Amino acid sequence: MTTEHIERSNFPGAFLEANTSAMRGFTVLDFEIEVAPDVYITGTSAMSTADYAYISIIDATADEAAAFAVWLRDSYVPSPAGVRFMSSFMMENGDETPWLLPATGDTTDVAAVMREHLAVAGAQ
Repeated sequence: MTTEHIERSNFPGAFLEANTSAMRGFTVLDFEIEVAPDVYITGTSAMSTADYAYISIIDATADEAAAFAVWLRDSYVPSPAGVRFMSSFMMENGDETPWLLPATGDTTDVAAVMREHLAVAGAQ
């Protein structure tokens, strides 16, 4: 996801800043975007290969993360089945197996899956 790609999207006021990842040495895009009225998502995106991106979002609720995930799934990912997610709670417990984002459904449906994920992780 390039800076130009996000700026042409529905986020004209997005904060975008390209940086070099200290951990991986390649370019990352730090961002803050408004995904719904007064709902801001802050994170970092990195494309390790031409067809794979890592996106980390910071301090988001399941509802906020779901709004971002639905936007990503419906606007930018060539196959809706291509979006996977995991929480820091799962990773802290040694499980780095990503969960598949539902290929259909609205933010309520996606948030329910994310809450299930957090429950399995013991975060709720």
